[in-house]
Amino acid sequence: MSTDVQRKHKETLQAQTETLSVNTILMNEKVKNFLLLDRYTLTIISTVRDWTLVEHELLARGRDHEEWQKKHLRGELEKIRSDQLFQRSFSRSKSRSGSSASVSEVAGSSASVSGVAGIGKTTMVQKIVHDWATGKIFQQFQFVFSFKFRDLNMFKHRINLRELILDQYPYFGNMLREVWKNPEGLLFIFDGLDEFKGRIDFADSRRDTEPKHQCPDPEWWCEVSDIVYSLIQHKLLPGCSVLVTTRPTALHLLEKAEISVQAEILGFVGEERKEYFTRYFENQLVAAAVFKHVKENEILYTMSYNPSYCWILGLTLGPFFTQTHRDPQRVPKTITQLYCYFIYNILKNHGREIENLREVLLRVGQMAFTGVAEKNIVFTDGDLINYNLQPSQFLMELLEREDSARSVVYTFPHLTIQEFVAALAQFLTVDPGDITTLLIEAHGMTDGRFEVFLRFVAGLSSPRTAWILEELLGKFPHQSICQVSDWVKGEVQRRAGNKVSEADTRRLLNMMHYLFESQNPGLAQQTLGSVETLSFSGLGLTPIDIVFALTGCLTLNINMISICVTDKHWGFAPSPVSVCPSPSLSLISRLGSVGLADSGVVDLASALSTNHTVMGLYLSGNKLRDSGVKLVSEALRNPDCKIQTLRLNSVGLTDSGAEDLTSALSTKPSLTWLYLTDNSLTDRCVPALRDLILTLPRLMWIW
Repeated sequence: MSTDVQRKHKETLQAQTETLSVNTILMNEKVKNFLLLDRYTLTIISTVRDWTLVEHELLARGRDHEEWQKKHLRGELEKIRSDQLFQRSFSRSKSRSGSSASVSEVAGSSASVSGVAGIGKTTMVQKIVHDWATGKIFQQFQFVFSFKFRDLNMFKHRINLRELILDQYPYFGNMLREVWKNPEGLLFIFDGLDEFKGRIDFADSRRDTEPKHQCPDPEWWCEVSDIVYSLIQHKLLPGCSVLVTTRPTALHLLEKAEISVQAEILGFVGEERKEYFTRYFENQLVAAAVFKHVKENEILYTMSYNPSYCWILGLTLGPFFTQTHRDPQRVPKTITQLYCYFIYNILKNHGREIENLREVLLRVGQMAFTGVAEKNIVFTDGDLINYNLQPSQFLMELLEREDSARSVVYTFPHLTIQEFVAALAQFLTVDPGDITTLLIEAHGMTDGRFEVFLRFVAGLSSPRTAWILEELLGKFPHQSICQVSDWVKGEVQRRAGNKVSEADTRRLLNMMHYLFESQNPGLAQQTLGSVETLSFSGLGLTPIDIVFALTGCLTLNINMISICVTDKHWGFAPSPVSVCPSPSLSLISRLGSVGLADSGVVDLASALSTNHTVMGLYLSGNKLRDSGVKLVSEALRNPDCKIQTLRLNSVGLTDSGAEDLTSALSTKPSLTWLYLTDNSLTDRCVPALRDLILTLPRLMWIW
C-alpha cells in the first residue's frame, strides 16, 4: 500500500514541477512554458556569507559577487550541488569540531539555502522535487513534502502536521501513520521563510518549556510556526531532514537553529550571463547586442548575476535592438531608465482597457510602498480590496498571481519592480504633500530596505528619464520634482562636511548614486559646485561607485575627490590633503580583482580630461598596470588639468609605464607630491624621474 501511495506521490510531483513558466508582457503572449530540464541552469551554491545586511540585498550581493566567485575558483569557497545539501562533508559541524567527516548522507539534518529575491531559490526547490520524483536524487528519502511559507500564512488556526500534509496531498488518506514509522526517509521543504508571517524565534528557549509551543508528534495540534520549529530542531519526527530557503533579510531568524548545512545561491557565474541572453532571444544578433550593452554598462552588468534581473533586461532592452526606428541614444543606461521602459511596455501593450491608468497605477504603487516599508513582497485579495484594485489583465501584468488549494496570493515579478512602482506613486498623486518628510524617514532607515526605492525616486525626478512614462500617465507634478531635487541637494551638501561614522559616509555615497540617477546636470552643479572635498574614507568602493557616482562628480568640476589609502611604507604623509585611515580604500577600489580595472580607468580618464580643477588623485592599491596608468597619463595631459597630488602606489607600474607617466607629468607645473612605491621600477626609470625633478619647480616629494 505504501508503495502505491509513493508512486502516486511521485507522479503528482513530477507533473507539478516539469515545466517552468516565464512571463513575457507581450500583447499576444502572456506566458512561455519550458521544460524545466531545458531551462534550468545549476546555480553555484557556496558557504553562506553573513547573517545580516545593512544595505539593499540586491546591491549588497552584486557589490562583491565577482570577488566571491574568484574566491570559489581559488578554492576558498566550496561549490556544491543541490543534491549534496545533506552530505556530511558540507556540514557546519565539521568546521566547529575540526573532525574530518565522510561524504555519507546525514540522517536527520536541516539545511538552509539563502539568496536574494529572484536568484532562483524557488526554481531550485522545483528542480529538487522534480529530480526526486523522477528518481535522480535523494533516493534515501521515501517521501518529499514541499511547502511554501506564503501558503502556510493562510492557516490562522491551530493544526497538526497530518492535516497540513493532507491539505496539500489528500491522496495519502490514512497512510500517514505508516509514513511516520520511518522518519529517516522523510524530507520536508519549506520555501521562502522571509515571506512567513508567523513568529519563529530559534533563540527563544520558551518554545522548549511552554506546552502551548510544543509539538511532540504529527497528530499534535499547534500553530504552524511550532510545527516548522519542531521539525527543524528535530523535536518532531526526529531523524527526518528539513530544507529551508530564505532571502538574506530573514537569515538572522536561523542563527540559533539546528542547521547542519548553510548555503547561498550566488547566481550566474562567468559565461552563464551571456548564455541566459543566448537562450532568451531566438535572434542571436539581438542576443549579442543586448549582452554587449549590458556588459558595457557597469550597473546593469553587476546586477545581471540575478536571473530575474536578466529577465527584466531581456524584456526591456530587446526592442531597442530589433526595431530600427528606435533611437540608439534612448537605450537605458540607468536603472531608473530601464524600469521606465519596462513599465512603459506594459502600459502600452495592456493599458488600453483601463480608463484611468494614472489612478490605478497610483493605487498599485501605494500598495507596493507599504510592502517595501513593511518588508512584505506577498499580497492577498484583501490587500487588493484595501487599495480598491481589481485583478484585471492589466494588473496581472504588474503582479503575478499564484493559486493554491487555500489561497490566492500576488507578488511583483521582482522586488525591484515593486520598489520602482512604489517610487512612481510618489509622482502620480494629485496632492504631492510633503514628500521631503517621506524621503528623510526612508533615508534614515539603516537596513537598506529603501535604498533602491530612493534611487528610483531621484531618477524619476528627471524629465530626461520620466518623459517616456509621462506620454501615457501625464506630467509629473512640478512640486514633487522640486521637493525631491531640493532634498537631494540639501542632503549631499549637509553630509559632505558632516561624517562621523561609516554609516554617515555610506549615506553620502548613496546620495551620490541618487544624484547620478537624476541625470540632472543643473542639479549636480548646484549641489556640488561649492563642495571642495568629498571624502569616502572607510568604505570599500566598487566599480559602480566609481563609474557612476564619483566619476560623475569629476565631470562637474569638483575640486578634489578625497579617496585615499594608508600605506605602511609611506612613513608619513606630507601631502596637504588628509590621509584617510582606511587600510584598503582606493579611488577605483578592487577593480583589478574583478577584472574591470581598464574599463573603470577609461571612464575615470574621460572624466579627468573634461575636469579642470582636480587637485588630488589617489589610485593606490589597484591593478592598473602600465595600460591603466597610460590611460590616466593621457587624461592628465589636458593643459587645463592642475593636478597637485598623484598617488600610484602598488598599481603594477613598470619602467615602461613610468616613462609614459613622467612624460605626461612634465607638462604639469602644479604637481607637488608623487607617490610611486611598491611598483616594479628599476634604475632604468631614474633618468626620467631626474628630468621630472629638473622640469617641475613645485615638485617637493617623490616616493
